[in-house]
Amino acid sequence: MTATPLAAEVERRLHESAELHISVEEDEGRLVLTGIIGPILFTTLVVVQGIAKGDRGELAVQAMTEVGVDEIVPWAAARSVARWQGPRPHERWVATAREAAKQSRRAWQPAVAPMTSTAEVTARLAEAGTALVLHGSAAAARLSTVELSAGTGDIVLAVGPEGGITDDELAAFAGAGAVPVRLGRTVLRTSTAGVAALSVLSVRLARW
Repeated sequence: MTATPLAAEVERRLHESAELHISVEEDEGRLVLTGIIGPILFTTLVVVQGIAKGDRGELAVQAMTEVGVDEIVPWAAARSVARWQGPRPHERWVATAREAAKQSRRAWQPAVAPMTSTAEVTARLAEAGTALVLHGSAAAARLSTVELSAGTGDIVLAVGPEGGITDDELAAFAGAGAVPVRLGRTVLRTSTAGVAALSVLSVRLARW
């Protein structure tokens, strides 16, 4: 195996994008990755994004991909004005994530899950290491200070559509263990709330 310029470039990008302690060498045209990754703890950032009207959903996908989201889950919330029909809307989100990943020079693109119902989101939150739901209530904890689970696992954050999250949805999520959180005093659009929350979490997780 040889440490070729191509292998060196791939290794550099892996270190920059994922902070992995991995060496890359080339062996007869194949790239071979080796290293000790056992002690490294990974936390996956998942955003459940309420489906929005127009291009706001795709704007959210683009921005969240650029800042490092690991998975995006489209959510057909009660107050989602837009309703997906057929595969085209999901394909647009996937294409948007792919192009944003290329533009931001990410090592991989985030997964875009199939459209989910409120019941499916509730189940996903119940399985998360840390489950959070953005809410404008003054009683909600600040995202900058809320307790995050230690070690590996998903941090799943639910972001409502333009009309926000209903009381029934909030109650279901809270019953699954989700903690209502807020970003600050202002109210953000659904297209910007997720990326703002990811920025806070990325700093807290030392990704940034």
